[in-house]
Amino acid sequence: MDDRDQVDIPTLQDSNFSSNSNRKRSHLLGANGHSREGSEPVDPGALSRALQGVEQASQSRERTPVGSPSRKRQRVYGDRFIPNRDGRDLQASFSLIPDNNSPSTPSKAKKRTPHGELHFQRNEEANRTFSNLLQSEIFHHTVPQPTPPTLSPDPTFPSSSHSTTVNDPSRARTPPTNLQSSVLAPASLTPSTPHKNIFTYMSPQHHRNGSSHLTPSRTPQSRHGPNMNPHSDLYSVSPINFDSQRLLLSPKKQPRAVSKVPFKVLDAPDLADDFYLNLVDWGSSNILGVGLGSCVFMWNSATGKVTKLCDLQDDIVTSVSWIQRGSHVSIGTNKGLVQIWDAERCRRLRTMIGHTARVGALAWNDHILSSGSRDRLIYHRDVRQPEQWLRKLSGHKQEVCGLRWNGEDGQLASGGNDNKLMVWDKLNGTPLYKFSDHTAAVKAIAWSPHQHHLLASGGGTADRRIKFWNTQTGTCINEIDTGSQVCNLAWSKNSNELVSTHGYSQNQIVLWKYPSMTQVASLTGHTYRVLYLAMSPDGQTVVTGAGDETLRFWKCFNRRQRDGVGGDGLGSRMELSSVIR
Repeated sequence: MDDRDQVDIPTLQDSNFSSNSNRKRSHLLGANGHSREGSEPVDPGALSRALQGVEQASQSRERTPVGSPSRKRQRVYGDRFIPNRDGRDLQASFSLIPDNNSPSTPSKAKKRTPHGELHFQRNEEANRTFSNLLQSEIFHHTVPQPTPPTLSPDPTFPSSSHSTTVNDPSRARTPPTNLQSSVLAPASLTPSTPHKNIFTYMSPQHHRNGSSHLTPSRTPQSRHGPNMNPHSDLYSVSPINFDSQRLLLSPKKQPRAVSKVPFKVLDAPDLADDFYLNLVDWGSSNILGVGLGSCVFMWNSATGKVTKLCDLQDDIVTSVSWIQRGSHVSIGTNKGLVQIWDAERCRRLRTMIGHTARVGALAWNDHILSSGSRDRLIYHRDVRQPEQWLRKLSGHKQEVCGLRWNGEDGQLASGGNDNKLMVWDKLNGTPLYKFSDHTAAVKAIAWSPHQHHLLASGGGTADRRIKFWNTQTGTCINEIDTGSQVCNLAWSKNSNELVSTHGYSQNQIVLWKYPSMTQVASLTGHTYRVLYLAMSPDGQTVVTGAGDETLRFWKCFNRRQRDGVGGDGLGSRMELSSVIR
């Protein structure tokens, strides 16, 4: 044992207790007259007087009514359990968490609370069901609507366009009030009560039979015969009505689970970390085109084969865009050139000039190819004609970084570094609308394939908002603050959903449900801002690219029902290659 662990325990020889005990013992032995040497003999008379005094003192104590010595009364418990905290060590009896030094029995690990989007979707669905159930139980099918203070139940009073009153013939009508008094004293009006009484009762005064007892003599159904409706609440054994039961038993739409990890990652060396470029596009022939430095590579998702389309040698690729149908791909360069290549034969078809700075945005509309450049100009080119360009558009004050055609409505949307979003009608040289609501560069542009004239746009770091526009009326119909730089937008081809990629500061991919704009999923994995986005031809997979020089493939959407069964074939074929260069 260590010296510091030793404890000084007093021995019997040196303790006070031992010395006191020896003194008492010697004193008692000396009272007997035998052990102490030189003691005097005891006087019998004095001894008898001392004994009499002791007896008298004991008798006087018996005659004096004094209380018994205080002693803690023991509590008696019966067979009934009565909660009681007295005399019980709660820490020792009810402590469920053992101390650090005390042994504890192994217990099952607590179930972790899920915090994913699927969990939140289920909570939202449960809350929505509870709200509908509560509404059905209290109001049935007639929900009372608030009446504005300027309205009156009098039909002669002029109605307001902001009224929320619902015309329901089953509701009770409030007797009409004086029109003049309601107009002269608007301040005395109080919020109106519901048109239907929530809680009703029947008093004995309303019975015409004159009975004095409180119980009604007949039920309301007896006037029209017995109630033969099997769904009536009279025959229900459930605490809720039939409509609420039908609501609870109706099949619920299960929330869609989205995988949080990409099913494939490709290395993309020299993928530029430039917000104003568009270097990734997925063609209708299921071939992904990627611009890496001065080269363009094609990755066939069906075979996993990587093909080098071109090498510009003394130039840099700044944009890549596939034609809607076919194997032609357009390439914009840093010197302001626009090249058209045949991807099947890996042959350049033509080179078009016109721009004096890099071409960062390209968009196809059948045989019309539109290009946007840092020189602030947009050129419409007809690839069937020998002319270099067909129409020149000048509206932006800084670099054009976003271009998208709406082929069905014949409108072109352009976004620039001047924070402007413009809508051009067909090939007209004057913009149809010029929106200045964004406070940062507008690169993310997407037309809805499910609704005519619906355009979505996203702003940069200083804006961080996604706005939705009706290009038929020129109005902003909705917007949402995403909290980070919006780099790309794409609508789902199979459902009314939207995917957005973001930069500073979260670098995430977000799936949105339109028009509620609730998040379906948030995907992370890129370590740099997600600048590039493309969608597969079947609309199930999206590919994202970032400055971390990786391309990540995400299974975000389901296949359309009419497309048949088997939506996982694309993902399985994509596993054949892991490097795009």
